[in-house]
Amino acid sequence: MYLTIGRLFEQTVEKFGNKEALVDRSKGERLTYNEWNGEVNQLANALIASGVRKGDRVSTFLFNSYELGIVYFAAAKIGAILNPINFRLKSDEVAYILKDAEPKVVLFEQALEPHITKIHEQFSSISFWSIDESPPSYAVYFHDRVKTSPSTPPMVEVSENDTYAIMYTSGTTGRPKGVMHRHRDMIEQSLICIGAMNITSTDIGLVTAPMFHCAELHCSFLPRVHAGASNVVIHHFDAVNVLNTIQEEKITTLFAAPTMWNMLLQENLDHYDLSSFRFGLYGAAPMAPTLVRACKEKLGVELVQAYGMTEMGPAISFLGKEEQLSKAGSAGKACFNHEIRIVKPNENGPSEPDDILPPGEVGEIIVKGPCMMVGYYNRKDASEESLYKGWYHSGDLGYLDEDGYLFVADRVDDMIISGGENVYPREVEDILYEHEGVLDVAVLGEPDELWGEKVIAVVVKKDANLSVEGLENFCKNSEKLAPYKRPRRYLFVDELPRNASGKIQKFLLREALATKKINK
Repeated sequence: MYLTIGRLFEQTVEKFGNKEALVDRSKGERLTYNEWNGEVNQLANALIASGVRKGDRVSTFLFNSYELGIVYFAAAKIGAILNPINFRLKSDEVAYILKDAEPKVVLFEQALEPHITKIHEQFSSISFWSIDESPPSYAVYFHDRVKTSPSTPPMVEVSENDTYAIMYTSGTTGRPKGVMHRHRDMIEQSLICIGAMNITSTDIGLVTAPMFHCAELHCSFLPRVHAGASNVVIHHFDAVNVLNTIQEEKITTLFAAPTMWNMLLQENLDHYDLSSFRFGLYGAAPMAPTLVRACKEKLGVELVQAYGMTEMGPAISFLGKEEQLSKAGSAGKACFNHEIRIVKPNENGPSEPDDILPPGEVGEIIVKGPCMMVGYYNRKDASEESLYKGWYHSGDLGYLDEDGYLFVADRVDDMIISGGENVYPREVEDILYEHEGVLDVAVLGEPDELWGEKVIAVVVKKDANLSVEGLENFCKNSEKLAPYKRPRRYLFVDELPRNASGKIQKFLLREALATKKINK
């Protein structure tokens, strides 16, 4: 039988039991693999005692923490399905996911407690566990449950083909969809990432990108455990804290979005000893050659880019350290056991996998590989469309050059990537339409040096007194819109360009922005 994630963890424990494995800087916790495994087994047994069975969902609404690392492998050992939720979401957004996933247990922390407090009464069947002391009356204390449970290994038969996680990602309409991955899928992804980044048991990796993201979880955290390396966890990204941690913990590698790398470079690096730092992974967007050079010269680090999507695990291609400048702007070549095609887009349904376009011609990016999702949870029609004829249809537009390197040109669904986070315009537009002073609105991305892209809203007023300040306050006070999704600029126009079917022609808006025909 092929490995499961739980068995992968146990194999590493058997080989590196006395080695320091998991460090939580903010909480002062330092666990060896043996100690980590003991707490994993205790939590696994506590979940079973609370009625969690194989196939049940366990949701986490947490910032980065060592507790999340315990939940990750405890769920895997008992065949429960992990559902890590974006900590940037607000209460209504979290409620939508909980209604869809129907977890038995939800773990949260004090910093996010206000969002849970607003919605917990909607979920009488869910047991809420807080990882912090003095939980609210509707919740139990996580560590009390763990400490009072036996540390004997749970006896649950788990298969490589069992679903291991449901990770929610927004669709083109803005409605979140739960991506289902099997144990075997992520073992394959882990092996690919170990090879691409040459991860070894001597590495000490920093977990600073969000652990709810598959980029951190599947491309960094899990591969390091697989290889017997160490993971040092910090609660959230902060440039000074990252640099201090690299120095004090002798960090060798980390994953970060280009925006985060840029923030590190803005600090006074002469104050830090970064001699241990050897390697970095980035994703979510290409990185400018000047930034790549600066990382090497100032941080002493070689970079590799990964491109992908949650549905594929995520990585489908890598741009190696030796190609960062010669192939700047590229997403690299398909990773091991993956095949990428550029096909002619089909406006009336999924693109045909055999309608392949020649090098240099832009079309839809489709991909096939061993890390492909099982499908979307509770979304059979969407699954069949996305996995048409055995290929994942990404909705991204791009091309392959003569050397087989992938270049991502645009996104079919107008998705915005701001600071490494995906923002879907329709979701923001729907919120703005709720404002009584808004007649019409289009949301799109605008290039930004710091964030990659920033969200902007082009608005037609219903009320002549509508102001930028009024719209900003409306979005800030909305329980349906996470802060990173809020527009950072508002522009007012008399009307929006639409085609004969009534669809907004956003390419005309982009042209108007580029030529500064819209600037008020």
